[in-house]
Amino acid sequence: MTARILNGNQIRDQIYSELQQQIEELRGMGARPGLATVLVGDNPASKIYVSSKIAACEQLGLQSWRFTPPDTVTTRELLALIDDLNVRDDVDGILVQLPLPPQVDTKKVLEAVDPAKDVDGFHPSSLGRLVSGRPGLVACTPAGVMEILRRSGTALEGANAAVLGRSDIVGKPMALLLMHANATVTICHSKTRDLPEVVRRSDIVIAAMGRAAMVLPDWIKPGATVIDVGTNKVTDPAQAERWFANFPSRLESFRAKGSTLVGDVHPDAASVAGAITPVPGGVGPLTIAMLMSNTVKAARLRRDVQPATVEKA
Repeated sequence: MTARILNGNQIRDQIYSELQQQIEELRGMGARPGLATVLVGDNPASKIYVSSKIAACEQLGLQSWRFTPPDTVTTRELLALIDDLNVRDDVDGILVQLPLPPQVDTKKVLEAVDPAKDVDGFHPSSLGRLVSGRPGLVACTPAGVMEILRRSGTALEGANAAVLGRSDIVGKPMALLLMHANATVTICHSKTRDLPEVVRRSDIVIAAMGRAAMVLPDWIKPGATVIDVGTNKVTDPAQAERWFANFPSRLESFRAKGSTLVGDVHPDAASVAGAITPVPGGVGPLTIAMLMSNTVKAARLRRDVQPATVEKA
């Protein structure tokens, strides 16, 4: 068996096409959705992430603003910036790029964002609306995973789903979304007893523990759908040789570049699963797509505008 590859780039393009219709509807009413990003300091990875988000805004015709306080910024100064963005009517979404410097109270900053503009879905109010099944802004990565599952035709109702990881950003909201779709969900973590056996009973596996190639092929139920949220950089040649032994093109790329990416799922799991997301090119593109979707959704909700196009629930 060779798993069907769930191509995140293709699904992202479908979502962008749908969003462009909604953006045109809003612009016809004199509204152009806008996203403000706050990038503190000079973290190279954060700069790359923010640049990709700004590029997506430009591609879709959204307004975007980038604010770059120095890494010496105080909590009070960041709160003042958030307050200014909260009251700006042209700003529909506010994204605070994490991590923030150690002197900043991250939770206080995130909770200062107006829930109506919380396009990351991190505010306690956003999570509360998700728990209660009310419309709102959902964390981007779990929302993107749901788009992959639904658009790939994965049966959710009654399915046994294992969520590996219990973070506030991925694991917890992921479990809630799956429960709302009538899946039977097991949340797994570092203290879970006999994790491989829990995974083997699962029709759907969402791996988000941040441990490279941890989920082995013999953990996977034959035919299961596997969503690999992990993105781990590999620089050790011995690990690359072991993990990509059956993927000569990946090994060749590693040898040329000196590094590559691997998910939380061992690449050989593709020989057992029925469908699987690649790393890279699986969940990653959907995270940014859902940030764009949340920005457009926030613009609609703030103006009480229903889309003429039908969204997937």
